[in-house]
Amino acid sequence: MDNFCGKRLDGRYEIQEIIGVGGMSVVYKAYDNIDDRIVAIKILKDEYLTNEEFKRRFKNESKAIAVLSHPNIVRVYNVSFGDRLQYIVMEYVDGITLKEYIEQQRIIDWKEAVHFTGQILAALQHAHDKGIVHQDIKPQNIMLLHDGTIKVADFGIARFSRTDKDTTSDNAIGSVHYISPEQARGEATDDKADIYSVGVVLYEMITGQLPFQSDSAVSVALMQLQNDPVRPRELVPTLPLGLEQITMRAMQKNPLDRYRSAAEMLMDINEFKRNPAVKFNYTYFVDKEPTRYVPTAGVQGTAVTAAESEIEEEAQKKSVNKTTAIMIGAVSGVVVLAIVIFAILSAVGGKKIVVPDFKDRNYYTDIEKNSEYKDFEFVINPVANENYPDGTVVDQDPDANTKVKKGTKITLDVVTNHADVLLDESILNMTEEQAVNYIRNTLMLQPKVEYESRDDIDPGKIIRTDPAIGTSVPYASSVTVYVSSDKKTVKVPKLLNMTVDEAKIALNAVGLEVGKIDEVPSETEQGRVVSQETEFDTMVPEGTKINFAVSNGNKPDVTVNITVKLLNTQKEAKVIIYVDSDPKFEKDRIFQDNSEKTYQVEGSGSGVPYSVVIDGVKVQDGTIDFNTGNVTVNYYDALPDVRGKTEQEAKNILSGAKFNNIKVTYKEDATATAGTVIEQKPASDGTTRCSTNSEITIVVAESQAEQPANP
Repeated sequence: MDNFCGKRLDGRYEIQEIIGVGGMSVVYKAYDNIDDRIVAIKILKDEYLTNEEFKRRFKNESKAIAVLSHPNIVRVYNVSFGDRLQYIVMEYVDGITLKEYIEQQRIIDWKEAVHFTGQILAALQHAHDKGIVHQDIKPQNIMLLHDGTIKVADFGIARFSRTDKDTTSDNAIGSVHYISPEQARGEATDDKADIYSVGVVLYEMITGQLPFQSDSAVSVALMQLQNDPVRPRELVPTLPLGLEQITMRAMQKNPLDRYRSAAEMLMDINEFKRNPAVKFNYTYFVDKEPTRYVPTAGVQGTAVTAAESEIEEEAQKKSVNKTTAIMIGAVSGVVVLAIVIFAILSAVGGKKIVVPDFKDRNYYTDIEKNSEYKDFEFVINPVANENYPDGTVVDQDPDANTKVKKGTKITLDVVTNHADVLLDESILNMTEEQAVNYIRNTLMLQPKVEYESRDDIDPGKIIRTDPAIGTSVPYASSVTVYVSSDKKTVKVPKLLNMTVDEAKIALNAVGLEVGKIDEVPSETEQGRVVSQETEFDTMVPEGTKINFAVSNGNKPDVTVNITVKLLNTQKEAKVIIYVDSDPKFEKDRIFQDNSEKTYQVEGSGSGVPYSVVIDGVKVQDGTIDFNTGNVTVNYYDALPDVRGKTEQEAKNILSGAKFNNIKVTYKEDATATAGTVIEQKPASDGTTRCSTNSEITIVVAESQAEQPANP
């Protein structure tokens, strides 16, 4: 870092001393020998002169503040954006930050807090009228002069709401303790985001504490999304109700429930000043749209970027001068906790196909080039197992009979009982993709990729392996390939059991992006992460998209056994087992020998109806409890036609056919032989099939003479 003390810039600004050091700039006190005044000069650090993002932010601040002219906003006098030096000349403010004042006073008298808030709102209304949203309102960015005047500073991540999008900072949001929920979600913001932040500042002034506090910046951001703050009067009972109402309305989660503008909030502030006993007709924390966010301990301890840590430090440290130093320190510490919402869900549609049972089959002879399996993509996971011949599949994922989309990757554990294999030097000359394919498919090892930031090796080239090149390793063992990256590498966080929004925050906190999000059945609560494609703690380049899967709330399918009574047709036939009307099992060639065979089906839930159809004929149905494995059975057999038989003959025939629920009624019929069956319900021609549990009613004829005589 260059020290410009004692130097003169552009023959005009005589640098006197450093008054503040921020993340991307250094602030000096200087004398302007042309206008004869003391100024503050913010100079972009040398290491960021070639960084387009930092240069953009630096210019954005000057552009935003240059169009503003208000007594409660720090003024900009001059800017310079040369190739070798970039600086902003600003008003020198002799005072301290509002954050320092809060720390000194602990709780600010509510009358004084209202006075400060009115000035902040006046400054913001001016900025909003110019189409500028500050996006980083916090006490560290608000200067307090000795006479009680407020000066709003730090427009480094301000957004021009009515100008070209290039002026916006899409990936930057304000400090996590003060950001609005929509900022935490990475959504588009307007002036209502600043109003929320003002509400938090007011809350902190009148209660002496922040509404949301945690050791982790990620956790604080989540609290902004999902938690309600403790009401100020619960912390300080002497506060007037009207002031609590103003504070809470500004801090509503839904922007539509906040003040519509800074001017509207200022009107209530002024009304409260005139009459501190005023009560406003506001209602708060009415859950019109119940939030989807669920607190979790899973994000505690999640890694954050160095810039984020820097902001947390700058929020606490004192300035050398207690003036522009704090103001600029806060400017430079832009939080890079980017919350980019990519609700990328896997496409739904297209007919699903059933995964075959590959276990105990040889991958190379039965599966690899078999056109029957062209709709699947196979990933081979070599394993050592002396109990099976080479090439035998001993496990698979997804399991057999699972329904998946075409093109789904099927991971097969394939036995490879071979001698150790040499990691040869040719791997170093390969690209990442070539090396991974070579290690997996040729050497039959399990590759894992990690990245390192290297300036001396072209991006994408192999740096080394672990175990090292030249080492002989056992078949089916793991090999880590280290790949050169021209980007900073970061560690992938552990996402398991997080909600989608928590996972997005955790990824963005370390500079990673959300990739594809799949929904899968799981015992885990709906919406929580159950797996991630890139293992946690793996080093990957910043900006890498991380794919993960979340629970869809449905328990994974469980396999149960269904015993099927086959038909005595002495021929091959097709068997289909429907589970809740969905064909879960199909077999084209079953030899019917009047025996019983057991088949496996998958599903979830209890009381699930099923039916078995053989050659288009339903032979049984019932219900399945996948939780317990219990199956109820109703067999469907041919119902004999017993018309013309005697009552006893009919009963014997029906019982012999397993129909035991027989009901007998009698009916006069002079044309029929007494004691014979004249009707049966249900009717049958001898081939009609129905459940053996069904009630079978036979109607028996009786003659007139058999009727008892009337008295």
